[in-house]
Amino acid sequence: MNNATTRRVLSVIVAAAATMSLTACGGSSSAKDDNVIEFWDPYPQKTADSTWQAFVEKCAPDGYTVKRAGYAQSDLLNNLTTAVKADNAPEIALIDNPKMPTAVDAGLITDIKAAGVDVSGYDENIEGPGIIDGVQYGVSYGSNALGLYYNPTVLEKAGVDPASITDWDSLNDAIEKVVNAGYKGITFAGISGEEGTFQFLPWFWGAGGNLAKVSGSSAEKDALDLVSNWVKQGWAPKSVATDNQSAAWDLFLTGEYGFSENGSWQAESAAEERYEMIPIPSKDGGVAPVPTGGEFITIPTQKNMSDDKLKATVDVIECLIDGDNLKALNDEMVYLAAKSDVRAKQVEENEIWKPWVEIVESASGRTTDVGLEYEDISAQLSEDLQTSLNES
Repeated sequence: MNNATTRRVLSVIVAAAATMSLTACGGSSSAKDDNVIEFWDPYPQKTADSTWQAFVEKCAPDGYTVKRAGYAQSDLLNNLTTAVKADNAPEIALIDNPKMPTAVDAGLITDIKAAGVDVSGYDENIEGPGIIDGVQYGVSYGSNALGLYYNPTVLEKAGVDPASITDWDSLNDAIEKVVNAGYKGITFAGISGEEGTFQFLPWFWGAGGNLAKVSGSSAEKDALDLVSNWVKQGWAPKSVATDNQSAAWDLFLTGEYGFSENGSWQAESAAEERYEMIPIPSKDGGVAPVPTGGEFITIPTQKNMSDDKLKATVDVIECLIDGDNLKALNDEMVYLAAKSDVRAKQVEENEIWKPWVEIVESASGRTTDVGLEYEDISAQLSEDLQTSLNES
């Protein structure tokens, strides 16, 4: 382990040590009960009376109950670190996909395939962040993705055919026409941190960017110039430097903007407003890769887990991701399933998913190629994006 990695792991442990209690909607963790399978997820908004809670609890094997706790995304890994150190970890934890290398490096999670979970048949690009040094530490049941939403009414009045938007030049031409027609151009989230990096990556990758070679690259410069020039020309609001994805979407919902970069989780909201979506274009044409989103189901490290308890844990996981339940799980999370046959069923049932299939199938894992280094890479991209937007 290099010094930078050591510092990161120590910082996680120190931060976790400062957390005196593990309070969440599912209650606090205490002495282990052989007949209880503890289940942690980053969905505190899904309360005890939610359909998600019922879905998880229904997967309890005979003789067991599932005790769910929902933590804020930013707290889950710290709390898990504390629990693993105290040998009081939950049996199952859902971890955000870019945090998987951190969790593995800190020894927080175990080989899920060796535990007995069937991980066959899933899309390689979606599962990538959970496979580290050839070992699969988690299973991703599905992914969200990013696309370029547009307001058909605005584009029609501006004389823009969305089918003509195939590269950055044609996108800029379209935004300019929208603004000249008296509307506003485009919204996106450039907020500091991973959320802003997540939205910047399609432009970076669309310019031919490589996460292993970010600093000073022509791809980063081109992508930064693209989004910062939108602000300089008044095509995007200055608030993008602090807007998260929800704030950017709220601006788009005013009906004043032609375009908005946002996620598949807004697809149903967009349909209600009769907004539509096209894939984010690459600089010189074609579809830009977008980062995979979503979480991985993992089995945290336990010093003494009986064979029976491990089997019951595996049974819960396989219940969540088996057959029709995999579709139900993705419908609950508003994700596209990590199996093509299940995605096909989602599209068959709801046509709003049809344009998202190509995007999800060509998406890339943020950590797949760079592993733990992604933390520093993401921080650098975020810093550069903030500098560029704030100088606009």
